[in-house]
Amino acid sequence: MNNPLSDRINNLATSQTLAMAALARELKAQGKDIISLSLGEPDFNTPDFIKEAAKKAIDENYSTYSPVEGYAELKEAICRKFKRDNNLEYKPSQIVVSTGAKQSLYNIAQVMLNDGDEVILPAPYWVSYFEIVKLSGGVPVEVPTSVDTDFKITPEQLEAAITPKTKMMWFSSPCNPSGSVYNREELTALAKVLEKYPNVYVVADEIYEHINFSGTFCSIASIPGMLERTITVNGVAKAFAMTGWRIGYIGAPEFIAKACTKIQGQVTSGANSIAQRATITAVDADPSVLKHMVDAFHSRRDLVVGLLKDIPGVKINVPEGAFYVFPDVSSFFGKTLRGTFIKDANDFSMYLLGEANVATVTGDAFGNPDCIRFSYATSEDLLREALRRIKEAVTLTEVPA
Repeated sequence: MNNPLSDRINNLATSQTLAMAALARELKAQGKDIISLSLGEPDFNTPDFIKEAAKKAIDENYSTYSPVEGYAELKEAICRKFKRDNNLEYKPSQIVVSTGAKQSLYNIAQVMLNDGDEVILPAPYWVSYFEIVKLSGGVPVEVPTSVDTDFKITPEQLEAAITPKTKMMWFSSPCNPSGSVYNREELTALAKVLEKYPNVYVVADEIYEHINFSGTFCSIASIPGMLERTITVNGVAKAFAMTGWRIGYIGAPEFIAKACTKIQGQVTSGANSIAQRATITAVDADPSVLKHMVDAFHSRRDLVVGLLKDIPGVKINVPEGAFYVFPDVSSFFGKTLRGTFIKDANDFSMYLLGEANVATVTGDAFGNPDCIRFSYATSEDLLREALRRIKEAVTLTEVPA
């Protein structure tokens, strides 16, 4: 029987982060003692003041369809947030609220890309960028980085990647999966290159903005000349521990915002009404309310980096944000660990799941085949146990004759 599914879906890769998380859940259900470090989800509860705002919205009967682009009050609050935290001047007509930042990104790709348009992706990149670009007819152009450069793209690499077909560059800072944070000087240098190419737009994914240990944060849209060509993507999932509330948003040139509203009106319409009302309270809050979570992530970062440095063969940098580490494990490739031959990062990740009962994600999913991703959004006790198991699993190695 012929496959009746579309080429579009047949050519779409499954999200490897979600696939590994599902596998970890399946093994747990079978009774295995799995420690899952695969999903990027805070292990904190949504703050009470946000939950109270949601309850109030229910009592006030916010139960009808919301405007496609988001409630006016929420868009105004997002404008205040952009000004307060990022020194960005957006009008409500430049804001679109969506069902998570992932939908925001998909909207952007759909309204900006024609078949064959190239999108520069500094690698590693978030797992869905590549597939969203491809699904929208674009051509992902990967620009490799490494642990030695803190996984950051250089101005020279950016310039070398630009061709007459280049339409956009997508990147995240703080970065998922590497935790890298671009400072103002680095972003200014990239903007200097982009000055020469006025038709190249930038998608700046800042969803981890507040989980940042560097002391400062810079939006590339705040660099002179970049506001009119940058789509800033953000949301409340990570910093406010609101992953299940599914609210993301963009600040963009008005014509792009209108286009995103147009496509969203045909696909999902407005985001969840109760979640939007709660998000007004979240984005209006002073970021200092998040300090206890950020401090916990910082402490875990230090713990995990220290433990990884103690494992022979693992090469690690010190990430400055988000809640991931992205160690280079290529020294294990071509070796046999406890009878299992390790060809690549995918083999290594599956070996850790089978031998150490620890779920991670292969770096292949993020465009870097030398690394694997650990999420440290879990307790310090579980992190210590996970790293103990990993160290034990990789310490005894045999090199094939």
